[in-house]
Parts: sequence; structure tokens; C-alpha cells
Amino acid sequence: MVATTGTRLTRGIGGARPAAPVRMVHLGLGNFFRAHQAWYTDHTPDRDAWGIAAFSGRSPDLARSLQAQDGLYTLAALGPDGPAVEVVSSLSACLPATDHPAFLRLLGDARVQVLTLTVTESGYRRGRDGSLDTADPAVAGDLEKLRHSPCSPVSTVPARVLAGLAARRAAGAGPCTVLSCDNVDGNGQVLARVVRDAAGAVAPSLASWIEEHVAFPSSVVDRITPRPVESDLETVRAATGVPDPAAVVTEPYSEWILQDDFRAERPRWEDAGARFVPDVTAYERRKLLMLNGAHSLLAYLAPLRGHTTVAGAIADPVVRGRVEDWWDLARRHVPLTDDELARYRAELADRFANTGIRHLLSQIATDGSQKLPVRVLPVLRAEREAGRLPLAAVRTLAAWLLSLRAGEVADPMAGELTDVARGPLHDAAVRVLGLLDPDLAADRVVAAAVANEAWTLQG
Repeated sequence: MVATTGTRLTRGIGGARPAAPVRMVHLGLGNFFRAHQAWYTDHTPDRDAWGIAAFSGRSPDLARSLQAQDGLYTLAALGPDGPAVEVVSSLSACLPATDHPAFLRLLGDARVQVLTLTVTESGYRRGRDGSLDTADPAVAGDLEKLRHSPCSPVSTVPARVLAGLAARRAAGAGPCTVLSCDNVDGNGQVLARVVRDAAGAVAPSLASWIEEHVAFPSSVVDRITPRPVESDLETVRAATGVPDPAAVVTEPYSEWILQDDFRAERPRWEDAGARFVPDVTAYERRKLLMLNGAHSLLAYLAPLRGHTTVAGAIADPVVRGRVEDWWDLARRHVPLTDDELARYRAELADRFANTGIRHLLSQIATDGSQKLPVRVLPVLRAEREAGRLPLAAVRTLAAWLLSLRAGEVADPMAGELTDVARGPLHDAAVRVLGLLDPDLAADRVVAAAVANEAWTLQG
């Protein structure tokens, strides 16, 4: 139960559930985390034992808003028939990213068993070979700080995780699990590698301790969660009678598949609908290629036809046909049964067509240089190795190239991408492909196909 004062959400009135003891820590206090991991935790039968302390991203504003309402927030699942509204109460503490002492203190507490992350692909600070990018000035600066003192305030994700684990070792707090919940292929392995690389650069003995005491399982997460707009906040207010600036809007569908490799205790997420499997590889490939790959295609192609949302785009027969082309191609590279893939494809079509949710293409289009290498390039490479030229994959890259040429770039490499996308289409295609994968840029057939398709699309 959750009560209100008439003006805000609050705990402790009329039998409302008190905050659970903190046993999980999370980095990335964003909408998706609150629609997914925090929601699953709130739906477990042992939720009273598993409070979450969540740290914000760059801005402290959300943490402050949630602090003002005792960590409570409203979640509205928006379907074609209207919203289903509930109040989620699994956040026991909401803290700004700058409160590094609190982060170290929590990771040093033996009661804390799990550290989860939703920090986007760019947060892992990887180089082209997948290792920690120690040439990144922010990474290099953080590693130097940690060499000087393991309690030094740091800002990059690998360094923050390493600092937390160093605090845990120093406190003798025992084993724990560090769980990535980002849309990154092999996210557990990715996270483990950059953290271990950081540890090796700072203190080899810490790297050995991490190897023995810390698990990094992979997970597949899925729930479309757009940024709420004013009309969404008004929907929440109308349903609850209470304004909630921290409200989350999402779709009714949710999926969480986890590698069953935890070093310590965890909530009973399986009783809330999560699935535990020995290996998530096939499921992450299914999602990255069929859902996320289709999203990237929509994000860059559909605006060329005047669309701004996923539902509007998929209702366009031309765009829908291009998405179907991509699904026909992508399913060849997903190692699951035809029946399972057919069911998943039908679910995707229904989800994309959900007019109850306003999923902006501009939101999906961010960080293309980070997303396309895991969503589209694996299919393109596999097809080229088989001697085929996959137009459906080429089309997404061509549409992205056009968005770069139009200056529509929200990307960590925005300046460089904008520069290389200028000039004749073929030259621009070669340069842009070179930033994604030099081998593809050297494939003259692919480069020519991207340029030709871009010319056709700009029509």
C-alpha cells in the first residue's frame, strides 16, 4: 500500500509499506530502470527484504524529485485500451551520482548483494577491441585517481564499479553480483572485461579478488519506455489524483532473461516473470537484431517519410514493408526455432503498433555509432561472409548516413560523424563506415551499396 498527503506520494501513512532495507545498489536512475528492474523487484514475493539504493546519472534532478516523495513513483503501462497505473515502492534511497562516499559505503555493506547498471552502451568506455579505452582522458584520469587512493571520487562507470568493489574488499563484505541491464551483446562479459581491465591497471591484487568473489552474469531486458511528456503526466494525475513529476510511462509488455550465475543472494525475480537460463546468447541475439535492429531502421528511415513515432511509422505500408524485410533477414541469424521466432515477430508487430504509447523515433536515434555495431553490423558481416549483399542491412546504414548529413546527430561521436558525412555520397559512405568498421569501409561493394541506397532514399 502507498498513501498520499493529497499533494504528493509518501510512505508511512495509513499502513503504507515502509522502505525495505537496502540490499541492492543501482547505477543509472532513469526511466527504463524504473520501468524494468525496479518494477520486477517490486513484484517479487520477497520485496520487503530487497530495497534498492539508486544513483542518478549526470543530473541530480530526478534523484531530488524522488527523494521528495520517499522514492515512490507512478508507473503507467499504456495500451490501446488506456493506462494501467500503479505506484512502485522498491526504491529505498535515491542519490545523486556525486555522492561517491555513499556509493562506497553501500558497496562495503555485507547486506548489499547485487549491483545493477543501466548506463547505455557508451557508459562502458570500450575501445574498438572491446577492452577498456585507457586512452580516453576521463578513463585515464579516473585510473590515476584510484592508483593514488581507492576512495577518490571518479566519474566513469568502469572506475566507479571498481571503486565500489575495492571498498567491498576492504570492508570484508564478501561476494556479490554485478549485473548489467543494458542493451549490449554479452553485456555481462563486456562489463567484466572493462572492470577487470581497470583493476589490472590500478591494483593486480584487486583484479584477483574480483575474479574470485564477483559474478558478472549477462541479461536480456526489454520494455519500451519513452520519455514522458506533459500529457502523460496529466494521465497519471487524472488516474491517481496526485501529481508525480517522476512518473514513468511504458508498454504493458515486459521481458527479463538472466544468466543463472549469481555469486550471492538475489530477489526472487522469477516469481515476478523473469526467466533464468544457463546461457542468454540466443535471446540477446533475438532482441538485438529483431527488436533493436528494427528500431534503428525505423529511427533513421521513417523520418524521411515524415513520421515521428514508432506507431505512426509502422502504420505506413512502405515502412512496414521495410521492417518486414529486415525481420526476414535478421531471423536467419538468430539460433532459435522457427515457431519461437514467429511468435516473437508477431509480438513485435503488435508492440510497434501500440497507439497508446508515444515512442519517439528521435529517442531511438541517439548514439547510433554505439548501437549500429551490435544491432546491424553482425548481420551485414555474416551475409557478406556468405557472399550475399543484404539490402535490408544496407538500408539502415544509408538512412543513418542521411540523418548525419542533415545534422540530426545525438551521439558521443557527433562532431566527427558530422564532419565525415559531408561531401559526395560515396566518399561520405566510405568515411562513415570506416568509423564503424574499417573492414566494411574497405568492402567497395558495401560502400557503393550504402551510397546508392542513400541516393535512392533522399529521392
